Amino acid sequence: MLMIKILDWIALLAYCGLIFWLSNQETIPLPPVFEFQDKLMHFGAYFVMAAFSWRAFRHQGLTRNKLALAAWLFCCVYGLSDEWHQSFVPGRTTSGWDWLADSLGAATTALALLSLKPKQQCQAS
Repeated sequence: MLMIKILDWIALLAYCGLIFWLSNQETIPLPPVFEFQDKLMHFGAYFVMAAFSWRAFRHQGLTRNKLALAAWLFCCVYGLSDEWHQSFVPGRTTSGWDWLADSLGAATTALALLSLKPKQQCQAS
């Protein structure tokens, strides 16, 4: 169980590091295909981050409601710090709309995971 806890935290931190690294690039090497593509990318990135957050925070003994809230708040704060970070990167700008897309992606995951029925734990006989 300790190994799973450690791996869940490593996965979350590695994913946060990836987001940080991507935000530190002057441009993201993806050609624009449709309008608001960047908002969909923000939504998707923080959708995934919320899943990693849920997995890491589940080891803290929180109720499911508090777990969903913690995962969502973590992503919201990280998204806000990411937008601030981008204000220092040449060629990048900050956007409240990007942060909103981040927050909505995280909220979607948190609500989806909250709506799933938790697995029943097997009891030893």
